[in-house]
Amino acid sequence: MKMFEVPQPQIPVSGSEQSFPVHRIYCVGRNYAAHAREMGNDPDREPPFYFMKPADAVVPGGGDIKYPPRTNDLHHEVELVVAIGTGGSSISVDDAQSHVFGYGVGIDLTRRDLQTDAKDAGRPWDTGKSFEQAAPVSALHAANDIGHPDKGRIWLVVNGDLRQEGDLGDMIWSVPEAIAELSTYFTLAPGDLLFTGTPAGVSPVVTGDMVTAGIDGLDNIEIQII
Repeated sequence: MKMFEVPQPQIPVSGSEQSFPVHRIYCVGRNYAAHAREMGNDPDREPPFYFMKPADAVVPGGGDIKYPPRTNDLHHEVELVVAIGTGGSSISVDDAQSHVFGYGVGIDLTRRDLQTDAKDAGRPWDTGKSFEQAAPVSALHAANDIGHPDKGRIWLVVNGDLRQEGDLGDMIWSVPEAIAELSTYFTLAPGDLLFTGTPAGVSPVVTGDMVTAGIDGLDNIEIQII
């Protein structure tokens, strides 16, 4: 039987010819209080929870995104993306930033109707969150160049209209805290990505929509739903 090689997704690194090979994608759920409330939840400081997307859901640098099947309610969620450069388990909060290679802007695309149905039935969210092209990510900026952003505007516009706006400082769980907690469940590896949650304002997109998102100090990302 002939074996087929599946290419590993690669995200460009801004300002260099280097690229970042993607290993796994982890996502923090409901990490901004206002977004948690708009989804019908009461935010608090209980331990964060996580879900995953497949590595090949990455769309490096953005571009055209096909409207996915089996949904009539595709939503955008802009997020700070953390790229892990050094792996480890049971990482301390104080040491977490030393494991970070860099940062980018991501859009967590969600089949909201399928996610809601799964929640109501007490089932996993996979069909709502884990599908082709569900994780567009901008070029990454190395932490050695920009430091570790913990404040700054995060925003998303659709066809020029502002839909989401917040500040990285509004996260319930900081990046070091989210990394540390995640590493108690999984041994993190170089190439892992962590989507860190989204501010309020998530809403549907339809075929033809142009979506642009950004975070202070990072490259913007633009996608078009086709």
